[in-house]
Amino acid sequence: MKLQVLVAAVNQEVNKLAEKMKLESEAIIVNQCDHFDYCEYRHNDKQIRCFSMAERGVGLSRNTALMRAEGDICLFSDEDIVFDPGYEKAVLSEFEKNADADVITFNFRVDAKRATYYNRKPGRIRWYNYGRYPTYAVAARTEALRRKNICFSLLFGGGARYSNGEDSLFLHDCLKKGLHLYAVTTQLGQEVYRESTWFKGYNQKFFVDRGVLYHHLYGRLAELFSLRFLLAHRKEMLKETGLLEAYRLMKRGIVEGKSRK
Repeated sequence: MKLQVLVAAVNQEVNKLAEKMKLESEAIIVNQCDHFDYCEYRHNDKQIRCFSMAERGVGLSRNTALMRAEGDICLFSDEDIVFDPGYEKAVLSEFEKNADADVITFNFRVDAKRATYYNRKPGRIRWYNYGRYPTYAVAARTEALRRKNICFSLLFGGGARYSNGEDSLFLHDCLKKGLHLYAVTTQLGQEVYRESTWFKGYNQKFFVDRGVLYHHLYGRLAELFSLRFLLAHRKEMLKETGLLEAYRLMKRGIVEGKSRK
């Protein structure tokens, strides 16, 4: 099997990014910037293909890379990931051990402010636990995604209309279309902390956007899951916005999500 890393980047010097990320495998880099361009080079004797694009949206960047992927396994990544030596062999080994796995999530070292998950034991990813994984933790069989016509939403994520959630929607679609998802404890690298490009605090837009996302994820149960979300994160998220107001904003987002269908 062959692995390709699919990198979503913003305003990077693409000819230096492979070294910065410690890439050991083939890669496709899609760089959001102010112009259109294409180049390719070799790093550690592996081909690095680079597409520069003026359009915005992390989902668009990931889809652009996925459309051009040639590897049996694609590992999604961001510009701020630094890989450990041997990550390529580690990823391929997990797919060999889990022959029925279409998608596998891995561990990365992250700043405490960004720690939303950590796989402490291997197992299946189901409907009750899929919503916590960032895209850079995900690897997939390329052919399985294409066979089921799975791609990333253009409505959600950095640079899109709604600020985040493209990762949860991607895994949601994988489960909905019958793919087998697994979590493993193998660690592949480190996320270098940086300020978020989309997060501006727990403000009105945050809660409305989350409501739109929950409509797409949970349908008729969106209001129930919204209340559950707010209660679970009230100490962190409701310091300035009260519970009732945040819930009202999320319900407004749910209505907006319905109107966009």
